[in-house]
Amino acid sequence: MAFRQALQLAACGLAGGSAAVLFSAVVVGKPRAGGDAEPRPAEPPAWAGGARPGPGVWDPNWDRREPLSLINVRKKNVESGEEELASKLDHYKAKATRHIFLIRHSQYHVDGSLEKDRTLTPLGREQAELTGLRLASLGLKFNKIVHSSMTRAIETTDIISRHLPGVCKVSTDLLREGAPIEPDPPVSHWKPEAVQYYEDGARIEAAFRNYIHRADARQEEDSYEIFICHANVIRYIVCRALQFPPEGWLRLSLNNGSITHLVIRPNGRVALRTLGDTGFMPPDKITRS
Repeated sequence: MAFRQALQLAACGLAGGSAAVLFSAVVVGKPRAGGDAEPRPAEPPAWAGGARPGPGVWDPNWDRREPLSLINVRKKNVESGEEELASKLDHYKAKATRHIFLIRHSQYHVDGSLEKDRTLTPLGREQAELTGLRLASLGLKFNKIVHSSMTRAIETTDIISRHLPGVCKVSTDLLREGAPIEPDPPVSHWKPEAVQYYEDGARIEAAFRNYIHRADARQEEDSYEIFICHANVIRYIVCRALQFPPEGWLRLSLNNGSITHLVIRPNGRVALRTLGDTGFMPPDKITRS
């Protein structure tokens, strides 16, 4: 009974898919000699995706694309043995590096009664211009721009894309703003209902799994991809990609129009090049609304 209650409480506070990473409920164990129950760590439930490495231990198969995990070793040909295994591994190995540029939308009218009314402010439009100029100045061949379907992200994308002619744009609901997972420590000024974490968390975790992973084995060249979305989404993605506790996402802060650069190597290693960079903006143009 205690274990069932622990599961129910954990489910209320954990983002849908992220529960696979963060199951830390404690259940009651056997009574000790003194009569007190001895707590023990709970085993991850079936929906948590199996056991995970402990804190501080890098999970090489975090994106479920580690080549060895994609091969049924038991079906290996007995005669060819290791040679066939090596051949199969090579077939699944990524060859290219993915560069992920996460852009927070520019300043917007926060007092709009409807989402469609929360358009960019004049300063926000200036910020988007500066971000577009910065991205263009990097001299990279960007492959695509994926953006949130919310108004402020769409308008930011439209301005930035003018500086990157020819780069295709794709809109998605997965990157919309939301409450990814209950933050730790909690804050007094922002307390969504538990159901919001439950609904938004699953979606934002789905965005992470869909967009943040090592390159496909068929990808021959390094890619440079831009994702224009929101602060909560970006902060959660950064924590998940670096395998930091996702509950710590609210400890990070991102300016409007900022650039966060993640690198995902063919072997699945992840590096954070920049976090919330706005050094290309004059100080009087920097905001965090």
